[in-house]
Amino acid sequence: MIGFLVRLAISAFGLWVAAKILPGMRFDGAGTLLVAAFLLGFVNAFVRPLVVLLTLPLTVLTLGLFLLVVNGLMLALVAWLLDGFALSGLFTAVMASLISGLAAWFASSLIGPSGRVETMVIERR
Repeated sequence: MIGFLVRLAISAFGLWVAAKILPGMRFDGAGTLLVAAFLLGFVNAFVRPLVVLLTLPLTVLTLGLFLLVVNGLMLALVAWLLDGFALSGLFTAVMASLISGLAAWFASSLIGPSGRVETMVIERR
């Protein structure tokens, strides 16, 4: 359970960073940010695989770059579903997905798969 909450906080952190950088993205409050992070996880788990499968020929044709658009569409879907979360357009959604993904990747690199902060000790002999 703690791992889920940590991942939720990391996703919310990524969305918060994207909202601070991009002028076309806004949240009404911290509660909306947490709900958006939860919905984004849900959408990425259930809707995104279907969309990726349906757009596979276009993704292959663009050498994978169309996945950036798919990620932006998933974020736009969350914005459409959630009141209090707004995106100004598809370009903002794609940039927000890039920024939030990079911020979440960085924050995730600081923790282990269990959701706990892990340290690595190297002994020299």
